[in-house]
Amino acid sequence: MPDDPTDAPDPDRQKLLRRGRWTEVASLVYNLTEVVVSVTAGLLAGSSALISWGLDSAVESVSAGTLIWRLTGEIDGIGPRRVAHRKKVALTVLAVAFAVAVAFILYEAASKLISQEPPGFSGWGIGILVLSLVVNPFLAWGKHHYGKKLDAKALRYDAIDTLICQYQTIVALTGLGLSLGLGWWWADPVAALLIVPYVAWEGFEAARDALKVDPEQEANDHPNPQESNQGS
Repeated sequence: MPDDPTDAPDPDRQKLLRRGRWTEVASLVYNLTEVVVSVTAGLLAGSSALISWGLDSAVESVSAGTLIWRLTGEIDGIGPRRVAHRKKVALTVLAVAFAVAVAFILYEAASKLISQEPPGFSGWGIGILVLSLVVNPFLAWGKHHYGKKLDAKALRYDAIDTLICQYQTIVALTGLGLSLGLGWWWADPVAALLIVPYVAWEGFEAARDALKVDPEQEANDHPNPQESNQGS
């Protein structure tokens, strides 16, 4: 961001911001597809791993949506205080979403361990997991690339989140494979539980980063006379 937001925006940065936003739009569309397919398939098949994986995709959808909002603000030249405010809101929403996902995953996995109910086969569920093994690396690269070019911590953080999702995809596939192939009913809920530490850590980091964002300090470091006349 230019030191003085009243100056004409840097055309190169504007181009990178728009490309970064399009990357997040693609991520949002694909993540919503993941949510619908995996959660529906998981509920029909009784798979904790699929449901848990879908919930994490829901959190990633929230992440993409808030980043689109945050990048759009900078593209529109809203000023450092409001950009920082959007960063803080985005990270706070993410932290809450991660916490809700952890609670639901723990409940779902514990229920399956108590009932000892094996998951059923789901072609749609396995299909979306395999597809994600191909799509996610491209999304992660785009987020990291533009995050590095823009010095945008939120984009780089989201790239790491997408790579973690790749790990979770492998875990979910492994759990389903062991349950269906070898009859290990416990492998599916255990796979769901293995996802929890990563989701919880992401939530902790989002909350910590949200606390560090100080819109007033940003405004003091980069004063903008027009910003006092604009709402947040």
